[in-house]
Amino acid sequence: MRANEKRIWFRVKRHGYGVGLPVAWEGWLLLVLYLAAVSLTAVIFSETISLIVLAALTPIVVWLAYVHSDAEWRWRDGS
Repeated sequence: MRANEKRIWFRVKRHGYGVGLPVAWEGWLLLVLYLAAVSLTAVIFSETISLIVLAALTPIVVWLAYVHSDAEWRWRDGS
């Protein structure tokens, strides 16, 4: 990989908006850590704290998926 190439963790969807499942180990790690953090918070803490953690982590994960995807996010119709 060249120095100016970014590492792709996710591929954009062919249909719809956003990304699909990860295509690199970094993306899988991000997804597993996010799910673990949200799940553990829901089990250990109150509903209010769980919602705060969910609201704080979700935009971070979405931003990282956007930054590490292979193309601009736009509505795709598969053609």
